[in-house]
Amino acid sequence: MFDNLSGRLQEVFGDLRAKGRLTESDIDAAMREIRLALLEADVNFKVAKGFISATKEKALVSEVLESLTPSQNVIKIVLDQLTELLGSQTVKLALSSRIPNVIMLVGLQGSGKTTAAAKLAYRLKQQGHVPLLAAADVYRPAAADQLESLGHDIDVRVFRGDGVDPVGIAKAAVREAIDTMRDIVIIDTAGRLHVDEGMMAEAAAIKEAVRPEQVLMVVDAMTGQDVVTVVEAFAARVDFDGVIMSKMDGDARGGGALSVRAMTGKPILYTSEGEKPASLEEFYPDRMAKRILGMGDMVSLIEKAQAVAEAEMDEEEAARIARAELTFDDFVMMNRQVRKMGGIAGLLRALPGGEAALSGGKVDEGALDKMEVIINSMTKQERARPQTLNGSRRQRIAAGAGVDVFDVNQLVKQYEETRKMIKKLGMLDASEGRGKGKKGKKGKQGRRRSLPGLPGGMSLRDLKNLEDLLK
Repeated sequence: MFDNLSGRLQEVFGDLRAKGRLTESDIDAAMREIRLALLEADVNFKVAKGFISATKEKALVSEVLESLTPSQNVIKIVLDQLTELLGSQTVKLALSSRIPNVIMLVGLQGSGKTTAAAKLAYRLKQQGHVPLLAAADVYRPAAADQLESLGHDIDVRVFRGDGVDPVGIAKAAVREAIDTMRDIVIIDTAGRLHVDEGMMAEAAAIKEAVRPEQVLMVVDAMTGQDVVTVVEAFAARVDFDGVIMSKMDGDARGGGALSVRAMTGKPILYTSEGEKPASLEEFYPDRMAKRILGMGDMVSLIEKAQAVAEAEMDEEEAARIARAELTFDDFVMMNRQVRKMGGIAGLLRALPGGEAALSGGKVDEGALDKMEVIINSMTKQERARPQTLNGSRRQRIAAGAGVDVFDVNQLVKQYEETRKMIKKLGMLDASEGRGKGKKGKKGKQGRRRSLPGLPGGMSLRDLKNLEDLLK
């Protein structure tokens, strides 16, 4: 979504880095370019004006202009201001001790409320809660059916009530949650194609009836500047607590996402990319700012790697791979983990400069599928002992997979390079004492919390090597 803005800002920073010293005119020229980039990204003009004014004021101080690396200082100031624009601090979903907690979702029709309700229920369920979804949208055809289908997919019950009275459905859902011992109720309310009095009055009536702990507004990130008018209207009538920004994987200019926090003061709690239940993620302003400025998001990458690997690899497997005793079955597992982390493109976006690299050409995500087809054409012995792959075996594997022998040779080469890289990195650092108990004795520690090839202590060069392998 922020590809164009990121590209423009990196061009500005490139010009600044090319100058040994910066003058006031250099800063003025850079601020003009950044302002144009923000406006072209559909950022609200008041937000863009305030951002440039604050950034320019801090960039013109003598400590910056007279420093040894003025361009880096200016980039740091832009990063800090962009982080502040997005909200500075990460805001968590606030739940009370009341049983059940009630979370009410509001927003325009088509913003993705129903899907967001299911994603939020899935996320809370993963955290140990027992949620109940309430279908309070009685106007949109098949809205309740859609919610019930989504609820079935994630094994969360959906309460439909009489299907006529939204306020009555919301109240009955709370009673149902109490009777069935569910600690959270998520109410999916109706929307309209545009803000109108009927929608606002109904949302206010539901809020008055059930007294929700949290009212979250679902905002389509592709709306652009118009999103400001919408969120201001909801803030005035419903006084929501936070925002779920949906459709962040769209190809719009993204200015709405940058404008919401500044214009309403309401924090962005979650962002959503894709349709999968697990695609709802907490919003971190500092990480998003770094992504926009082309600095990557290594922290999120490592967290995703840990979450993916946690349920898929036990201590013995981790130790074996750490010794570079890698099989082609491990290769398949690693490739599947890469997919769960967003594929090759997802990994590249997390690398500094990755967004720019992606904009230069399309990433071949099908390479992972091709690799798996070749491996599946091997016998069990060949997958376990890759060193047995002589010329005749490679010809047979290529014929079975429908590829050339060259492709099989390339896979074997990638396998060898990966094995060497893992051996070099030392997946289990003995000096850190991993896998030891309180008294220093070796013991089981449950699941290993690192993805093969992506340990927390990995350097940027190591990640670049991984990037080359994945290509």
